[in-house]
Amino acid sequence: MLTNSRRNFLGVLLGSAALAGCGVFDSEPEPAPQPDAFQPLLDEALALAAAYDRLIVSQPALATRLTPLAEDHRAHAADLTRLIGAAVVSAAPSASAPSAPADSIATLRKAEQAGQKAAAAACKTAPADRAMLAGSIAACRATHAEALR
Repeated sequence: MLTNSRRNFLGVLLGSAALAGCGVFDSEPEPAPQPDAFQPLLDEALALAAAYDRLIVSQPALATRLTPLAEDHRAHAADLTRLIGAAVVSAAPSASAPSAPADSIATLRKAEQAGQKAAAAACKTAPADRAMLAGSIAACRATHAEALR
């Protein structure tokens, strides 16, 4: 038979063990949540849209040709935002694009090619419910690269 002080001691001991198991006494902070695997695709879509916007501001004669491509990237960003639940930060166009249209278009073409490779790689590793979106983005970026020839 246990005395009152032994029962209290055992109660405190068991309660402490239970609290320790719950992490109350852990000094390590919770790890930060990992970013979504599609976050780089969202970041690229926003960067490409902004690059098109900058070129359109600096070379208004290219607006008819480039605006639909920029809009595609904004649509991708909206779709990716809904998928991963991220907040979209929109960038206002600036006139900081290079002044030579051929050089600027060549730079955009290279960015589209790199973006297409990234989207294709994401498509290959994504679960089925996400692979369709990544594949669609990869195809669109490949089409943009060809349209910029």
